[in-house]
Amino acid sequence: MMRAVVAKQYGPPEVLTVEDVPVPWPGPGQIQVRIRAAAINPADLRTLSGVLREPAPLTFPHVPGSDFAGTVTQVGPDVTRFTQGEEVFGVGLPRATATMATMLSTPPSLTTGAMAEYAVFEADTPAITRRPDGLAADHAASLPIPGLTALAVLREGRFQAGERILVTGAAGGVGGAVVPLLAAAKVHVIAAALAEDDHYVRDLGAAEVIDYRTADTVAETLRRHPGGVDAMVNLALPGPALIEMSHVIKPGGRLLNVAFPSPEPSAFDRADLMVRTVYSNARPGDLDQLAAQAMAGTLPSTISRRYPLQEAARAYVDLVHTHVRGKLLVTAHDTD
Repeated sequence: MMRAVVAKQYGPPEVLTVEDVPVPWPGPGQIQVRIRAAAINPADLRTLSGVLREPAPLTFPHVPGSDFAGTVTQVGPDVTRFTQGEEVFGVGLPRATATMATMLSTPPSLTTGAMAEYAVFEADTPAITRRPDGLAADHAASLPIPGLTALAVLREGRFQAGERILVTGAAGGVGGAVVPLLAAAKVHVIAAALAEDDHYVRDLGAAEVIDYRTADTVAETLRRHPGGVDAMVNLALPGPALIEMSHVIKPGGRLLNVAFPSPEPSAFDRADLMVRTVYSNARPGDLDQLAAQAMAGTLPSTISRRYPLQEAARAYVDLVHTHVRGKLLVTAHDTD
């Protein structure tokens, strides 16, 4: 038996508990990993809410958790990519989402749930790789979904040095990767964030900060940049608010949306606006690139709070009910 975060029904994060459950064992093409650290992601709660129950019904009891770092403890038949004792990190999605998981990687990366002492993952996926010696396990666990999303944003946005880009949700988990990578591309980042996060997002690479609580972000952006910004990366706003915010983008500009739910491009009243919904996507070598950028300091650790596994259910509640800067991390074993 092992300790794991468990849901026995759909619902809010309050339905989660920490209990003893059977240890999962790898089948053909799978590896078992002793989890050192796992990062909290909003997508875990989206799946738990039941909004995806039609295309991807969960089987209960359900163990959440996707981003992780840990040690390979068992390898199933036909696995040649990893060996017992290797340190790995990456991301896996619930097995119920196998069809949708092809958007993340091909072959899809599936798991029994990383919020546990042990989890099973598919071995043959670009969404899992070896963790280099110079990258701490906790830092590695916080990278996959934010980093892969940021890489997808940069590929889709095709940003040029000197462009002015407004980033909403800049202080959140994905913002902790998007802002530094945009800054590294010599983009002028305008971050929408709370005043208390001003220094944090500037340290990430933001050139300007707009406190969205005390100022109208549209009006303030246009006051500073009367012609509008070249593009906007939305990491936080839902549909109606996003449509209003798009007025800060200059004619012929781009809107890249990561937040859920995503409005249809036809919902925007501007034929000149390029609208794209961006999903996390793992290509071969992407995680290795993120690891190298983390070790070089381009992608700093954005972990703001750490929880032992026994308190992981509370971490999910905190994600919903408190202001979260960067990433929340759960440690199941020592993270070196």
